[in-house]
Amino acid sequence: MSLPSTDTVVTYPDGDLTATGTVVHLESLPDGRTAVVLDRTAFHPVDPVWPDQPADTGELVLGDRTYPIVDAVVGATDGGSLFVGDAPVRTGTEGWAFVVCHLVEDATGLEEGATVAVSADAERRRALSTGHTACHLASLALNEALSPLWTKEVKMDGRGRPDFDQLAITSSRILPDGSIDEYRIGKSLRKKGFAAAELPARLDELSATIDGLLAEWVATGAPVGIARDGDGHGLGERRRWRAELPDGVIEIPCGGTHLHSLSELAAVTVTLELVEAEGALTLTMRTSAEPA
Repeated sequence: MSLPSTDTVVTYPDGDLTATGTVVHLESLPDGRTAVVLDRTAFHPVDPVWPDQPADTGELVLGDRTYPIVDAVVGATDGGSLFVGDAPVRTGTEGWAFVVCHLVEDATGLEEGATVAVSADAERRRALSTGHTACHLASLALNEALSPLWTKEVKMDGRGRPDFDQLAITSSRILPDGSIDEYRIGKSLRKKGFAAAELPARLDELSATIDGLLAEWVATGAPVGIARDGDGHGLGERRRWRAELPDGVIEIPCGGTHLHSLSELAAVTVTLELVEAEGALTLTMRTSAEPA
């Protein structure tokens, strides 16, 4: 079967939960499942390169038959092979097509050229979008709260604060109505000018500062959403989370889903935990969001 030469058109950045697409490729996988590739989808897949936000849950529908989607991952093809969840290149690499692979247990009846409806579960999408929006807000508040601990100039975030989040993050997991972010504070970060020794004694103060900033921002009910670098809607295009905060518009590269406004949040709070092991500190920030 032929492999797609263009990216899947994705509409989930606009908040779409449903779409109609044409089956452009079917790929049998070693575990018995089938990857169904459409030309267009509203389904958000997990990106193995930075798998912070889990995939949507939902289904494909062809006529009177329903196909539960058990997972969805980013796939890539150079025209010769389809790499499902293990592409050797980063999303957006020239010469490659990046596609959403909807994984189903039984693809009987599905054929190339068939028109199918795809839908994502609305409650799961809302919960993950809430968690992702809250995660970005918390990272910005964390950067500001930690700014007095820097003694040298380093890369700044979009608000002009030292970008601790990007300099120290090792993992991020988006959860329904929340997130967990882990940061490593080792020798390299200390050499960059981060006063790690002051952190343990200031943990409660930092949490209070972050929660105060989050409360201030949530109270504005500011618009948030996704901005695109290009005019199209291809999966491989760069996208950015955009928020109109009180001190200006902030944008962060992001391939996930989000709320449309901070008015959809009642509150966002964090808890911080610091653990020392093997000469380095690990800071864990757990973010919790309460929907309005």
